[in-house]
Order: sequence, then C-alpha cells, then structure tokens
Amino acid sequence: METILGIISGVVVLVIIGLIIVEYRIRQPDFLVLYESKGQIRLRKGLIYPRHFSLVLKRTTCPIQLTIEAAAVGSLGVRIKLVGSVAPSLGNLPSLIHVGGWNQDAIARSTDEVQVLLQELVKEYTEKSEINALSTTNMLAYLHERLAGISEKLGVELISLAIQSLDPTDPEIADAFRQQEQARLLEQTEQLNQQARVSAAKAKSKADDDIAEMEYALELKKVQLKSLLLEKEAELTRQSLEDELARNRMRLSFEIEELEVLKNSPELLMLTPQAARLAEASQNLKNARTVISLAPQEAGHGSELLNLFEALLQKALEAKKPTS
Repeated sequence: METILGIISGVVVLVIIGLIIVEYRIRQPDFLVLYESKGQIRLRKGLIYPRHFSLVLKRTTCPIQLTIEAAAVGSLGVRIKLVGSVAPSLGNLPSLIHVGGWNQDAIARSTDEVQVLLQELVKEYTEKSEINALSTTNMLAYLHERLAGISEKLGVELISLAIQSLDPTDPEIADAFRQQEQARLLEQTEQLNQQARVSAAKAKSKADDDIAEMEYALELKKVQLKSLLLEKEAELTRQSLEDELARNRMRLSFEIEELEVLKNSPELLMLTPQAARLAEASQNLKNARTVISLAPQEAGHGSELLNLFEALLQKALEAKKPTS
C-alpha cells in the first residue's frame, strides 16, 4: 500500500513539474507580458509568467510607410509620401488591447489604424490648402497637433514622422514648381552674394577707419613724445646756462678779489703770471732791453694796462725806499 502511495505521489509530482515546465515561461527583456485582473489589463513585472493566462507582445517599433494621393484646392492632385514609426504606449495598454484585440498582432493592428488616421488627416489638410501653399513643415506641424491624443485612443505612441516628398501629380505643375524653386534659389543666392559684398565693404571701411585712428593716435603720441623731448632739452640747456653763468660769476668774483689784493699790495704784481711771461719774453729776444720808465710825462704813451702796471711798480718802489 505504501508503495502504491509512493508511486502515485511521484506521478503527481512529475505531472506538476511537467505542467510547470509546459505552462510557465521566462520573460525576455524585449517583450511585454499582459494579463487581465478584475476587468483591467495589467503588465506583469515578474521574470516568470504563465503563458496561457498572459499575452506576450514584442516591445519593438512598427514602421509606417504611406503614399497618399490627395487633392488641393481646385482639385489639383498631390502625392505625399510619409514615413515614421510607432511603439506600444505603456500607460495606455487597455486602449491597445481594445483596438488590436487580445492577440500578438495587437500592435500591428493599432499601427494600421494609425496609418488610416494619417491618411484622413493628410487629405483634410490638403483639401483646405492651395497647391502652392503646401509645405512639409506646415503639414508636419498640423499632423503632430492632431495626433497628440493618439496614445489614449489607439494605445501606441508616435516615435517619428517625416514627409519624404510632396509633389503635384501633374507633370506640368511639378515642372512649374521646380522652375519657381530654381528662380527663388537663384534670387536668394544673388541676395546673399550682394549682402556678402556689402558686408565685405563695411568690414573694409571699418578696418580703414580703425587703421586711420591708430595712425592718428600714433602720430599724436609721437608729437607728445617730441614735445616732452624738446621740453627736456630746453630744461637741460637752461640748467647748463645757469651753471655756466654761476661759474662766470664765481670767476668774476675771484678776479675782483684778486684785483683788490693786488691793489692793496702792489708788490705782489711782480709775482703775477703776466709779469713772469713778460720777463721770459724779454729774455728770449736777442738784443732786447727791458726799459722801465717811471717818468710821469711818458705815462700817456702806453696803454691803460701799462699805466696801471707802471703805477703799481712805482708804488712798490716807493714803499721800499723808506725800508732801504
């Protein structure tokens, strides 16, 4: 009996292990695992999940490629090519299941709904616009504005959206647009060239003005330096003249004092350099005689210096007579 119970227990354990192996799976990082609880769609965050009670969605973006034929004002046909991508919105998973259903193609079905909505919006925009007023920038702005609530409605979020081309279906109109665009580009290029020339002329004029100001400042500085140099030279010249004048005054004062001494002591006249040179000159001359005349009647025949010299000699001799 115990053996039978053991076998049954083992079989039950094996069955449970088999059920676990068959039912439970390990969640991969790039997959979303959804389940329903109390009528609400929720996201499993655990690593292991039961596959029969869960919906596994691949967490990747779905591409969008559309070629839309629309008509502008005047029934002029245009062809618009759109490209983009959408991805599941984690905050709006119930809307995703509501649109795409409880199956693994839910994201693809929701993407189809986004493409249908884009076609309607593009046709709505083109029908209200003239063909020459259509632009990719304005159309993209209009689409992004109208697709703001796409996550809440369809459960996916718009990752990217771009307009590859926007061309008229009529070849003549397309050629006219190309010519207009070419003319506009040429005009814009010419304006840019003229602006570049004007900018270059302004830059050259400004550079010339700056150079002229710098040269003027340099010349002004040279004049200032030259003025300072002249003032310095004048100061040095004045100082030199004052020094020379002071030396002349000292020399004159010395000569006056010397004359006073000779006047008060005529005997010192014999010791002066002038008298010594006179004696030397008389000795160097052949047949020369030194004649000293003390007669008053001959005093007017010599120069004033000779008269002074004779007067000094006479005073010296008269001063020595009493001594003799």
